Amino acid sequence: MKIAIIGTRGVPNYYGGFEQFAEFFSVYLAEKGHEVYCYNSHNHPYQEKMFHGVHIIHQHDPEYKYGTFGQFIYDYNCIMDSRKRNFDIILQLGYTSNSIWFFLLPKKPIIITNMDGLEWKRSKYSWPVQQFLKVAEWLAAVSSDYLVADSLGIQSFLKKTYKKESTYIAYGAYPFNSPDESILQEYKVEKGGYNMIMARFEPENNLDMVLEGVSLCEKKTPVLVVGKHETKYGEYLKNKFRYFPHIRFMGGIYNLEHLNSLRYYSNIYFHGHSVGGTNPSLLEAMASQALIAAHHNDFNKGVLKDNAFYFSSPNDVKELLHTAVKSDNLQKIKNNYEAIEKDFNWEKINGDYLQLFEECYARHLAGNQG
Repeated sequence: MKIAIIGTRGVPNYYGGFEQFAEFFSVYLAEKGHEVYCYNSHNHPYQEKMFHGVHIIHQHDPEYKYGTFGQFIYDYNCIMDSRKRNFDIILQLGYTSNSIWFFLLPKKPIIITNMDGLEWKRSKYSWPVQQFLKVAEWLAAVSSDYLVADSLGIQSFLKKTYKKESTYIAYGAYPFNSPDESILQEYKVEKGGYNMIMARFEPENNLDMVLEGVSLCEKKTPVLVVGKHETKYGEYLKNKFRYFPHIRFMGGIYNLEHLNSLRYYSNIYFHGHSVGGTNPSLLEAMASQALIAAHHNDFNKGVLKDNAFYFSSPNDVKELLHTAVKSDNLQKIKNNYEAIEKDFNWEKINGDYLQLFEECYARHLAGNQG
């Protein structure tokens, strides 16, 4: 099959979950003998035309100049380019800035859309933007040939709201069992002697709640805050907690080996995400054998079940910092690791996507012959 992946900033991953998935899945498809194309921003750090057998198509992306509005132009450029490529399948990752161009998508390919996670619920968006995102979600739901939901909660929502069936396929992670303790020296921490939180700096990821709990706690155990913080919200948090030197804003860390080892050797890994489906960084924390304390919501509970601690307030966080010790909770960690091996490993996820593609393509060919 000739397959395109649109809706991301490109591969290899320098940004987030969809980019990570696009990187792993596109390479997997190429290794299986398919002709795969991935759209990249023109200013993506990777400027080659091929990436491990995947064709890279760079398109102009003015986000650096216009902010969020630039994403709409970038997606428009990708979709217009796709009209001349004769693809069999186009996989859209998300709908935020591309579903308004649905009428420009080429007619021949099968359009499969991963519906992401209720973007309109994100508190960073104003009311008018949230209303727009609801419309964008509806457009993607009704205009795509097939939908993918990355959590059972999203699948249920799509069925109830749009009367549309979807295929449940979560994100994946690679089981990690080869930590490198020497990496800790680079980050000035000691084995078991620090906690972590990793997230985009957005209000619904509850960084403020976690750090507020840290500030209330008498224990001054270092907390590594991982994520790009050169944002308005990041500046707010850095200013608010500037008198707590054990709260360390690390910036983005994209070396997966370093991240895995940091998660592995941390005492508590806080996961504050409260909106969306199956979060990639949560799965990676499970795969890294971290002891997880997650924000209490259905998305996180659906993945972690009873194998994590949960918090809903700064006081909950403070209490966990006093009481939760990794070595006392090895069964929780083991259960999460086994869930990665069984349900969330990349081989299974990639295979599930490819099976969906093959079924959709076979149905498409049979329909055309009929």
